[in-house]
Amino acid sequence: MENRYVNFNEKRMYIFSELVKRYWNGGLKTAHDLTALADYIKRKYGFSDYELPFIKDHIRVAMGLDPKGDGTFTDELDIIKSFREIDRPVVARIESPCEHCGKLDCECGKCKHTEAGKYETHMYSRKSEPIISNDKCLNCGYSAPDCDFGALADKIEFIPVIDLLKDEKTPVFACAAPAIVGQFGEDVTMGMLRAALKMIGFTDMIEVAMFADILTIKEAFEFNQLVKSEEDFFLTSCCCPVWFNMIKTNYPDIYKHLSPSVSPMIASGRILKKLYNDAKVVFIAPCIAKKAEIKEPDLKGAIDYVLNFRELKEIFNALNINPGELPADEKDQASFGGRVYARTGGVSFSVKTVVNRLEPTRVIKLKAKKVDGVKECRRVLDDLRDGRKINANFIEGMGCAGGCVGGPRTNIDVDKATKLVNEFGEDSFILTPFDNLNVMKILKQLGINSIEEIMQNKEINKILSRE
Repeated sequence: MENRYVNFNEKRMYIFSELVKRYWNGGLKTAHDLTALADYIKRKYGFSDYELPFIKDHIRVAMGLDPKGDGTFTDELDIIKSFREIDRPVVARIESPCEHCGKLDCECGKCKHTEAGKYETHMYSRKSEPIISNDKCLNCGYSAPDCDFGALADKIEFIPVIDLLKDEKTPVFACAAPAIVGQFGEDVTMGMLRAALKMIGFTDMIEVAMFADILTIKEAFEFNQLVKSEEDFFLTSCCCPVWFNMIKTNYPDIYKHLSPSVSPMIASGRILKKLYNDAKVVFIAPCIAKKAEIKEPDLKGAIDYVLNFRELKEIFNALNINPGELPADEKDQASFGGRVYARTGGVSFSVKTVVNRLEPTRVIKLKAKKVDGVKECRRVLDDLRDGRKINANFIEGMGCAGGCVGGPRTNIDVDKATKLVNEFGEDSFILTPFDNLNVMKILKQLGINSIEEIMQNKEINKILSRE
């Protein structure tokens, strides 16, 4: 086993940190500057000249670019300057490290042994290197962090954002997933994170949980319309692209039971861009799958870039920003229900509170089935497809164990994160989405004067729905 390849995910974050420092401070202007960075990384970790293409490809991927497999930088910085979006694929394959892995007794090496690898699809064909089958991949993102030799890496989308943040004419909003609570320290409040992001240059940080509140109301109306008998059931589409893609790709017979609603992330981008001309929106996530979701043909344009919690932590470190030392810029934007979307069962709880408010005398009550992890998601979908009784009419699925708090790019363990999310939800002055005056304020700006109009107004329905 080659020591210079071991624990490469941490080395990769160091490469990203150096990129951020140098680009932010004007130290990356030419291809020669990128070559100097590659040489520095080579010497620091003991790589050979023969392995320089591997290092240079990781620099490209950390810039949001595709790997090239050669040892020459050319127009990478020019491409970054003209970037409008990061291209697919989200997870890139890097040449050379597989020969050092030693996992030659299976098709795809270490990455196949993850839960997602076992139960979602054979994503890789093992030859001398893994080959990504993008037509089969659910874009869960777990293969990248589980491959610790650097053969697989998700593109990092921050270097193009730096130019946006330094352009005072462009409003840039950070939309933070509910799972962000506690990810940068138990004592680091959302207000401190908002202050830190504003220090970097963001116009503001918005709780995506507020847009989850809006979608909760929409899905509650949909549930009431579609579940009229004991045999009816409803699949939520909120939050998790792995859950959505699994149903769309593998279960066409029950796809019609899936809500047409977009995720809170997509809703946040669409609404902010409707309210603020020329705005750019950066989503801050616990997972890699969101990087793929924003590139779906019917969703493109809502979110410009996605950063995950691990990347944001490295950005703060590179720019010498400690959120915990900043004066908090606190805002109460979301309800308890919207904030607990971050963990398993949160969507079900939130939708049920609104269903009960809309129809308190409803005969067919909402009975939720909450599943997490790819294996359990597939099991409940198999049961529904095959007609086996599950004693539920509202089914919530999360691709990660524990929900979003268990995502592959989080900074703390799932149990601790769940506890902190629940506590943050309880701190809200707003109990349910139905009580959120922030929601009504946004809807009125979009020309809607009552909750009921969410289902009747064509424009808001277009914003909140997939094509």
